[in-house]
Amino acid sequence: MADSVFFYGTLMTGFDRRRRAGIEGQLHDRRRGWICAALFDLGIYPAAIPSPDTRVWGEVYDTDEPESVLAVLDDIEGFSPGDPDHSLYTRARVPVTLEDGRVEEAWVYFYNAPLGRAPRIPSGDYLEHVRAR
Repeated sequence: MADSVFFYGTLMTGFDRRRRAGIEGQLHDRRRGWICAALFDLGIYPAAIPSPDTRVWGEVYDTDEPESVLAVLDDIEGFSPGDPDHSLYTRARVPVTLEDGRVEEAWVYFYNAPLGRAPRIPSGDYLEHVRAR
């Protein structure tokens, strides 16, 4: 059964993390979309926090191997399913609005630690933000 994941940071196209993590071949059908969240710049990667009034842009990918893909992503994102309260990121299924207006459910990782003085990325688009730096 296919499942979907939403990437808004360094797992998106233009970065090399999916290939290095060994999951590139398990992901297909890339679509651009957004989730209801606020985006922050932590320096080397971004953090999304759920927010009903702002958008975070990213990419949706399907996978036919959700258990193995999610296990790798859990490790990358510091998410422990047995201890979500102490995880760096938490994983949740959320609606993603695609560019054509369709809405799909996908797994997304939300930041679960103090933001400190991390600046907000007003555009909600990490790729645009990185290109402007």
